[in-house]
Amino acid sequence: PCVALAPRPCAPPWQVDRSEVIKSNLNPVFAKIFTVDYYFEEVQKLRFEVYDSHGQAGVGTHDDDFLGGMECTVGQIVAQKRVTKPLFLKYGKFAGKSTITIISEEISGNNGYVELAFRAKKLDDKVSRVLGGNRAGRAGWALLSLILLPQDLFSKSDPFLEIYRIDDDRSEQLVYRTEVVKNNLSPIWEPFKVSLNSLCSCEEKRKLRCVVWDYDSRGKHDFIGEFFTTFEEMQKAMGENKVQWDCMNPKYKIKKRNYKNSGVVVLLDLKIHRVYSFLDYIMGGCQIHFTVAIDFTASNGDPRNSCSLHYINPYQPNEYLKALVAVGEICQDYDSDKKFSALGFGARIPPKYEVSHDFAINFNPDNDECEGIQGVVESYQSCLPKIQLYGPTNVAPIISKVARVAADEERTKEASQYFILLILTDGVVTDMADTREAIVRASYLPMSIIIVGVGNADFTDMQILDGDDGVLRSPKGEPVLRDIVQFVPFREFKNASPTALAKCVLAEVPKQVVEYYSYKAFPPRCPRPPSPEPSLGSPQ
Repeated sequence: PCVALAPRPCAPPWQVDRSEVIKSNLNPVFAKIFTVDYYFEEVQKLRFEVYDSHGQAGVGTHDDDFLGGMECTVGQIVAQKRVTKPLFLKYGKFAGKSTITIISEEISGNNGYVELAFRAKKLDDKVSRVLGGNRAGRAGWALLSLILLPQDLFSKSDPFLEIYRIDDDRSEQLVYRTEVVKNNLSPIWEPFKVSLNSLCSCEEKRKLRCVVWDYDSRGKHDFIGEFFTTFEEMQKAMGENKVQWDCMNPKYKIKKRNYKNSGVVVLLDLKIHRVYSFLDYIMGGCQIHFTVAIDFTASNGDPRNSCSLHYINPYQPNEYLKALVAVGEICQDYDSDKKFSALGFGARIPPKYEVSHDFAINFNPDNDECEGIQGVVESYQSCLPKIQLYGPTNVAPIISKVARVAADEERTKEASQYFILLILTDGVVTDMADTREAIVRASYLPMSIIIVGVGNADFTDMQILDGDDGVLRSPKGEPVLRDIVQFVPFREFKNASPTALAKCVLAEVPKQVVEYYSYKAFPPRCPRPPSPEPSLGSPQ
């Protein structure tokens, strides 16, 4: 059988993933892990379907026999951690007494993963034992030899290794299954990676059961032996050291007086790869520096006119202020000094009233920072009567200005400050080629760009800056290193709460922060101290 996962009852094109195929087994334990994003605020319906496969996993379900399905929500699995439900056929009929058990685990960003390399030595030859125990006379022996000769008579065991985590309720969860090494009593398995959360629930002393089998193409694998260990014990294999265990068959140990083992399993190497999370960087002292850039082009309309997008209504903030406050109030929690850079573009500014595309709205060229979000709001309101709205809508200068500050930060080689640039504009940018070039350059720096389209303009061409539909490239064809731009039209959130806009535009920032510092291999400045418990970490 194999298992297919879909986001809801649907046709195969909506299938999320499939497990491996377990041959000739009515009680299969699948090693495949399905990773699903979890959102507390949504009802996420899932459907699991079990098939009797006539081919290989991943090919499709058209030629496979449907054995039953089960529906549930991600919330149910997360809340209960282990869900066992009966399988149903079509029209709500039970599939006999068949059940499916789904186990959920939280994947915490700060757990990391471990790379393991195993080998074995002098394993029992299960083929020899089978032949030696079935001598039933010349006729029987001749018949048996005739059947086994092409495949097993002159071959040795085909071993593979399985690792199980023993949970608190003493149940066993399959963590990893190695490949099969054919015809070898001293196999060397390929190194593999597994998350620490999956391996031991981030608890070094949690017991693990490791089992070695002799592979059988019919699914009737022969048990060679087993041993028990912990991740704490495995860590002795780091560096030049190696750890080995006797592979024991309990039945042979009882029956045979001089029984020593059924072979030895050796952990050749162990490497721990620490994966830092957004919280690791924030709690390590990384500051989020927030910069807002406001469009003061003439297309916004005269600020004195109530139809203008810049009109200051004493009873209700305009769209610029709503977007600014919604995003800024969240970012200010990650900036210790609560000072924000506030810039404008597309206006004629005093004293000479020349067009500028990167002026400080507080008109202090030496310090464009404002005290808190309220300081930005006050500077915005006070600058409107002093400037002349003009054009064009050029944003590349401001992106490049913030990028220069971010480049200075990059040279410190520390995860100390990350930059978020919020651009508020009422139309499509005029300098699209320069903007694309600036974004590609910025993708190599510690910064993210959020663009909010204000008003009712057609923002179709702005979607090119958001890498969701493809990779953004510079005019010369160079792709961005990271997807750092998020674009949304404000009108989609006009009737929603302010938190909805902030949630949408800031949702990708934590991932972008981690991607940048991972690419640069910058650890958090002051990693969180380890838990006093003997574990590698705790779920977030």
